[in-house]
Amino acid sequence: MELLDHTLEAQRPSPRLTAALEARIQKDFVPRWNDLWQGRFAVQGARPGPNSVRLDGNDYLSVSGHPDIVRAQVEALTRSGSFAVQSGVFMHDEHPTRNLELKLARWVGKEDGFVCQSGYAANVGLIQSVANPETPVYLDGQAHASLWEGAHAARAPSQVFRHNDPQHLDKLMSRHGPGLVAVDSVYSTTGAVCPLLEMLDVVERHGSMILVDESHSLGTHGPSGAGLCAQLGVTDRVHFISASLAKAMAGRAGFFTAPDRLRYHILTSSFPNIFSSCVLPHEAAGLAATVDVLQQADAARENLRLVTRRIRSALTGMGYPIDQGTEQIIALEAGPEPATIQVRDELDALGVHTAFFGAPATSRNRSLARMTLHSALTEAELEHVESAARLVADRVRPWEWAAARRQRGGAQLS
Repeated sequence: MELLDHTLEAQRPSPRLTAALEARIQKDFVPRWNDLWQGRFAVQGARPGPNSVRLDGNDYLSVSGHPDIVRAQVEALTRSGSFAVQSGVFMHDEHPTRNLELKLARWVGKEDGFVCQSGYAANVGLIQSVANPETPVYLDGQAHASLWEGAHAARAPSQVFRHNDPQHLDKLMSRHGPGLVAVDSVYSTTGAVCPLLEMLDVVERHGSMILVDESHSLGTHGPSGAGLCAQLGVTDRVHFISASLAKAMAGRAGFFTAPDRLRYHILTSSFPNIFSSCVLPHEAAGLAATVDVLQQADAARENLRLVTRRIRSALTGMGYPIDQGTEQIIALEAGPEPATIQVRDELDALGVHTAFFGAPATSRNRSLARMTLHSALTEAELEHVESAARLVADRVRPWEWAAARRQRGGAQLS
């Protein structure tokens, strides 16, 4: 009888939506659903099977389930004591999350840091605290959506410069004045690396600040995995570093650094920190243990580099236009969404699972199937990925994609 009651409850009509919302859905979403996606949710491909090779996650160094991390989480869960689930602004220095903040800050070479609910919340909360309507925020054209939303939350004027183009940034700053530059160290859709040295020269020449999102380089790059800023030796020239802790850290949180003198300013102005609860003690314990694991993961970092070079070389040889990136993230940019869905589905059918990226993660006609490599890929799995990619290339002809034409045009210009 209880099941029947729930069924009847589900059949009750919902309140009527406004005519404006209904019209917007009919105009913007329904054609995409019916025509481009053929009546299915395109983001979700086939379910991976037991022998599938999964290239759709972000655990780059394969630390999920590591015994030291699991042990730390279990000990924190079973340890006696009380704690309050509350906003992070109420935490005292002995709280496990506060210890994690300082540990992360020391790892990347900064004075102080803040742990948030996600990398998205970290970027929004940080930019909201350090920018305002009088602070131009200069955004790389491929900067993560959270950086754009941070500028919006600060009500700051946004100036967009061409991807990885410090000369264009220089021109914009000459026109609009000093402010905050926001870049990714490694870009999340293509695996492109920011030309950080050149960007810093521009930032310093104009008396500006820079925020570097290290989400896809923390753990994988630099000495002891401390990130791209540490690898290049420019940590002391970078004002703010942020990162999602759901990538190589394989957890669920975000982080950003700031000078210690800004701590209480941020705690009274960063809405994600004020209006969201802090991470739980067992989450903080697991993330702290993950820092220790990643600092000792030089062998895994080297293997990830070897795997990346191998797969990128193989895909390039097959005609896939992937020259826009160099790192463990690989974009198969088929262009229109139906073409990308075909690529993803063809690979799914062969047991190689990628992630579909379309608008708003990409431009409407530059969708892609994203491969994310990890250090634990075996020889058999690498051979399987290469074999599947070769079969799919014969069917989808990547050398004819618009991305391939742009690549050829760029090669001719150079």
